[in-house]
Amino acid sequence: MHEYSIVSALIEQCEQHAIENRANSIARVVIKIGVMSGVEPELLKTAFETFKLDGICKNAELEMQIQPLVIHCSDCDTQTQLEERNLICPQCKSFNTRLTDGEEMLLMQLELETE
Repeated sequence: MHEYSIVSALIEQCEQHAIENRANSIARVVIKIGVMSGVEPELLKTAFETFKLDGICKNAELEMQIQPLVIHCSDCDTQTQLEERNLICPQCKSFNTRLTDGEEMLLMQLELETE
């Protein structure tokens, strides 16, 4: 389950930001997860709840924003947001598309506490 290694890296990144900003704890962690990122949100949430117990994130709430796929079609020059895992252009049915969003996991925001 690679969600554990992802959460470990996420918590490390959170701790580093907290140190840089002289925070004592983290209240909220907001991440964006693309549907094609290969990350299972429920497993990630479980891993976060497990690993946060021993550190600066112990009281942190994890907020996940699920990013749908966004593709750009080179044939009809349209950009489309898709809810399903499909890279075919819904406008012209072309396979000549490029994924522009929805395949990464990003740390979007931290709510730090200094007291």
